[in-house]
Amino acid sequence: MSPFRFGPVAPYYRDVRFPRCFFFVFLLPLALLSACNRGAHPAQTNKPAPDFTVTDGASTVHLASYRGQVVLVNFWATWCEPCIVELPSLLELHRDQPNLVILAVSIDEDPDAYAQFIARRHVDLITVRDPSQSAAKLFHTDMWPETYVIDRKGIIRSKFVGAQDWSSPEIRAFLKTL
Repeated sequence: MSPFRFGPVAPYYRDVRFPRCFFFVFLLPLALLSACNRGAHPAQTNKPAPDFTVTDGASTVHLASYRGQVVLVNFWATWCEPCIVELPSLLELHRDQPNLVILAVSIDEDPDAYAQFIARRHVDLITVRDPSQSAAKLFHTDMWPETYVIDRKGIIRSKFVGAQDWSSPEIRAFLKTL
């Protein structure tokens, strides 16, 4: 005979119910905490963007050199499917708003795969390969793609986690306010 009973519940448990306060005291706070997502509102929002310089042999990107311009710092990788999905609308944004600086910081380790991807996809953004993820670590980035919107004064105004449709009217309107 099995030590586990799958039959009816013993009669003395039939009338046991969780008090309603159990829900409010334990489950509701747990649900609210698990729903917290700092995604678009990271701790860095409305604070100066961490400065970085990344050199990959072919190009160098120094964030502070773009002060006075609105900058999107996009952390991505060639092997990242959401990054590839996002790329066409990011390139379209680059063509439509040439005064907007888009810095695409790739975390790819393989320089050949990265170079082939850039050439094959006709990526004409400012790109740099950062396999050590030194810039991403400064921004506390650990998901790809992640994009930070930095205003003309060097302040982080927003963070986008995951693939975005950069042609969306809401995003375009937001960028025009900066």
